[in-house]
Amino acid sequence: MAPDGILALTTADRQALIPMSAGYLILMSALGFGLRRLYRPRGAPPGQGAPPGQGAPPGQGAPPGQGEQPEQARATPPGPGQRTGRAALAKRIAGTVIGGYLLLMAVIVAYYFGVARVGSGFLESALTGTALLLGLAAPVFAALSWLAWRRDRS
Repeated sequence: MAPDGILALTTADRQALIPMSAGYLILMSALGFGLRRLYRPRGAPPGQGAPPGQGAPPGQGAPPGQGEQPEQARATPPGPGQRTGRAALAKRIAGTVIGGYLLLMAVIVAYYFGVARVGSGFLESALTGTALLLGLAAPVFAALSWLAWRRDRS
């Protein structure tokens, strides 16, 4: 008689769960370290912003004796040919949504061919189900991104 409950996994479930969990932890750890490194420059102490000389272009820093304001340290003018405003926001949202969908599809296909060969309807169902989920989540993501963009502008 097999035990009931969450921990009662079959051998196939354990063989699929362990590699997926390990891959997820490795990927999320790498992304977390990358984000930490991106938003915290090397020379900055943990409680401060960018070190002197990295916040503003030369000659545009704070007057002597005064520290840089956080707004001055974060704000950088757009480069030549770089979009600003709603067009840039829409491009970033579309890139995030499409890139996320493609990455999820790559993971699903790798899972299908590498770990568990299930019925032929699995890939079709994964493609359409994920597209439906994306269609439901994308407007919410776009609205929240727009609200964050407006808050940063004001």
